[in-house]
Parts: sequence; C-alpha cells; structure tokens
Amino acid sequence: MSKAEPIKYKPVDASPVKSFFVHMLTRDIKLEEAILDLLDNCVDGILRSKNAKLKRKPYSGFWAEIDFKKDSFSISDNYGGIPWSLHDYAFRMGRVPNRPVEVPGTVGVYGIGMKRAIFKMGKRCLIETQNGSNSYDVDIKPEWTDDEDEWSIPVHPAKQRMPHDGTTIVVGDLYPGIANRFSEDAAAFKSDLQGMVATHYVFIIDKGFQVKINGDIVKPHPTRLIFDTKLRKPKKESIQPFIFKTKTAGVEVFLAVGFTRPIPSQDEVTSEQEEKRYSSQDAGWTIICNDRAVLYCDRTELTGWGEAGIPRYHTQFIAVSGIVEFRSDDASRLPTTTTKRGIDASSQLYLQIKNKMREGMRIFTDYTNKWKGQADESRKQIEAGTPLDFEQVKAEAEHLLFRATRRSVPVGEQYRPELPMPKKPEVRQRRISFTKDIDEVKLVAEYLFEDAGKDPSVVGEQCFDLILKDAK
Repeated sequence: MSKAEPIKYKPVDASPVKSFFVHMLTRDIKLEEAILDLLDNCVDGILRSKNAKLKRKPYSGFWAEIDFKKDSFSISDNYGGIPWSLHDYAFRMGRVPNRPVEVPGTVGVYGIGMKRAIFKMGKRCLIETQNGSNSYDVDIKPEWTDDEDEWSIPVHPAKQRMPHDGTTIVVGDLYPGIANRFSEDAAAFKSDLQGMVATHYVFIIDKGFQVKINGDIVKPHPTRLIFDTKLRKPKKESIQPFIFKTKTAGVEVFLAVGFTRPIPSQDEVTSEQEEKRYSSQDAGWTIICNDRAVLYCDRTELTGWGEAGIPRYHTQFIAVSGIVEFRSDDASRLPTTTTKRGIDASSQLYLQIKNKMREGMRIFTDYTNKWKGQADESRKQIEAGTPLDFEQVKAEAEHLLFRATRRSVPVGEQYRPELPMPKKPEVRQRRISFTKDIDEVKLVAEYLFEDAGKDPSVVGEQCFDLILKDAK
C-alpha cells in the first residue's frame, strides 16, 4: 500500500485590506481630533520650511484656514507644501522604515494622520500642493477606496500655480454623519472645534500661528504664572513658581507650577456665580509635547490631584496652575498617546516627572490652606507679582539660582520658592503653677469660699484675680 501524497499548501495571503484602513482606523478617533491631525501636519511643515527656534514668534506669518459646509471640508495653509522628495512617504499608510529623518520638533510618528482624517470624513479627496518648482495634485476618488487591489493614487501636474507654497485639502462625498455635523449641527461643531484648537495649539498660536475656522480667527488663552521678577533667589515675601528642568533619554523637560491669580475668598468659593466665573479659567495642569498641548488644564489623578498626599481638586485651588513641556527631536520618545491628544499615563518618563509635579503642587496647595480666612492679605502678595506666559517664565528662570536634585529620578535642577506664610499669633497666656501645704490651701479656701474642700486650682485662680484687681 503506497503512502498518500503530502498535501501541498499554497502561501496564505497576508496583504492588507484597504477597507480596514478606511473604516476601522477611523472608528476610534473623534472628528475634531482627525482635523487636528491635519493642523499638526501644517505645523510640522512650518518646522521643515523655516528654522526659527531663536525667535520669540517662530510661527509668525504662517496660517491655516479651515472651512466646512454640508457637502465638503477643506483646509488650506502656507507652510511650504509637500516636497516631491517626500511624496512616496506622505501618502503611504503608515511610516516606512527608510523614511528620511524628520526635522526636530515634529510630532508625527505613525504616518497615518492625514489619511485617517480624510477617510474619517468622506470618500473623495483632492490634495493640491506646491513646494518650490513642484506643483501637483493628488486625486483620491471613491472607486480607489472601493478597489482592494489598487493602492497607487493618481498624481497630476497642477492646473495653475498657487500664489504661495502650501497645501489645500478638499474632502467631498462626505459620510452622512459628517455632513450632518457640518450642516444641522454646524454651530455646535464650530464651537467645539474652536475650543480644541484654542487649547491644543494655545502655545503655537501665541507664538504667531494663525488659524481661521469658517472665517473666524481662533484666539488662544495662554496660562500666565505670577512671578515676582524683582527677586532672583528664594526669599520670603515673594510669589514665584516652582520650577524643575532636566534632560533625559533624549527628551528635554521644563516644569513650572504656581499661581495664575489671587486665591479666592471663602465667599467666592461658595458663591455659585463666582465659582462659575473662576472655573472658566485655566486651573490645573497643561502638558506640552513639541509645542502641542496634549493635555489642557487637567485637574484629575492623571496629573497628580488627589493622590500621594495631594488634595483632590477643589475650587479653593482655582488659582493653582502648572505647565510641563516635553521636547524631543524624536517624537516617539514623547509620552503621548497615538492620537497625540493625551498623555501616556504608563510612560516611565511621565511617571518620574509626575512626582515633581506633585512636589511643586504641594507648595501652593499648602499656601492656599494656610491663608484661609486671610484672602485679602494673600491677594496683596500675589498681585505684587507679574503674570508671565510660559516663554517669559522660561526666560526669567535663566536668572534664578537652581539646585541640583541628585537624589531624584530623573536627575535635574529645581528652583523652590519660599512663599510668605501667615505669622503665628502671639501667645498671650501663661500657666501659673505652684504647690502649698494642704492645710494652708484648705484655710484659704475656707476664707474665700467658706468651703475648705474647694478645688485647689480654683482657690489659686481666685487669689490671683484678687491681687490683679488691686494691682489695676
């Protein structure tokens, strides 16, 4: 009996499924976050086209304009366009291994932001870009999206040159849910998007970048910390922020926490109207990664509130605010999530820095607790300082005397201010204590109270009061 021939197996097909990228990749990202990915590309383009690290306003002159309506979405910018040398990488699904090294300061890691944003909104997209002598259009049509075998995208020379180098992305054939948000829900969507742009790009806009949404300029609300700039070293009676800085594993970190305004009085804390006014401001922690705010005014355990001896956030701490900046030439080293809109709470680097965040925060929560009931005096101290934005705080920190923190991880330098504290009330009472023969005590008790069994302490106090009366 002959042996059966072995079964011959063909190689299995492990090629990617386009519909996965088009539909599944966009499922877990909010529409607003997808649009912010496009803004990230604008900012990254600015960094490629112009090295302005030393300028106070490095993004000045650059802009992005977002427009949406019921049947289309578009974003235009003047950041320099997509270089033809990068076309093989800019339009790929994911980041290829041989991609050129990114310029310092960018945040792209996975190579999916632009594509995910496009596929989140619709089936059709026209990308017009101009970079120097290169001016071309990339046209993504619905049939390309539906064809599992075709992965190349047509590219054509631009019909006409733009007045400036830049990129315009127009998305059409919107999905019904997206079209609804752009039309029936337009006002609420615009407000939400403006809020996210104003917070996530607060530092970039403050450095000169201009963003318009349906024609309206987005205005930032940068955090400003109170800083007594007259004093260059720790000294009592001065309000200054706690500052920590380090460089570890290719990441530069600068942390500052302090007061943004006077602490509220008890009446302001308990007043519903005052609480609403105060809560609209910038209390809590803001985390920046390469100029983007990935976390804005957070007041949860994620940033140290309510853990390790730090009180839970309460409106009495409304004046306490902190900023942590992470900066790296390698964006993969930054402690961000894949959406770049949140912090990776499990990051070893972030957990180490979080210890310093709590250390600094404790200084200002203790101050707030100790000045309860004396808000007017505390207000004078805080208002004597100058509100400085984050870049000004970093510049002022150059004049401070830092101390090395060799026992902490990571090793760095810190400046710990000595905040004024309430004076302890002068003790106006003294204890008088002496001993006398028991028979003599009974005799005096009988004389003063006609009660020989009177408590000796009462007898002694009455003797003192009688002599005090005569003395006065």
